[in-house]
Amino acid sequence: MKRIEVSAAVILQDDKILVTKRIGEEFDGQWEFPGGKVEAGETHEETVIREIKEELSVDIKVNQYFDTITYQYDSFHLTMHLFFCEIKYGELVLNEHSDAKWLMIDELSGLDWVPADIQIVDLLKNSKYLKERKENRILVF
Repeated sequence: MKRIEVSAAVILQDDKILVTKRIGEEFDGQWEFPGGKVEAGETHEETVIREIKEELSVDIKVNQYFDTITYQYDSFHLTMHLFFCEIKYGELVLNEHSDAKWLMIDELSGLDWVPADIQIVDLLKNSKYLKERKENRILVF
């Protein structure tokens, strides 16, 4: 069975998370967390930085490792390494997706997700990092 290893970004801005819609190939029209395949000699962090630059034309900062999930598709076994990230600079350009949205965590469940990414939505709902981030936010009036 073919094995694929990828790194993906949970890109945060304020209380919202960036999600992207696939275009073409398998899973066309389904939502995912952006990222892609790990290349030889690359760290997982290097992969997610490169992939987001290629897919969305922005430079990101990797803030923290989040989790690693696995998923068994019919034709391959996926291992996905996830990182909490933020955009350092650049304007989003959809080079490999048909749509992108910034959503609150409670809005994520309503989307048609790529099968493996459904696990990520569930993990995010219980994320200690997101809870601490929200609790530590200082409001300026």
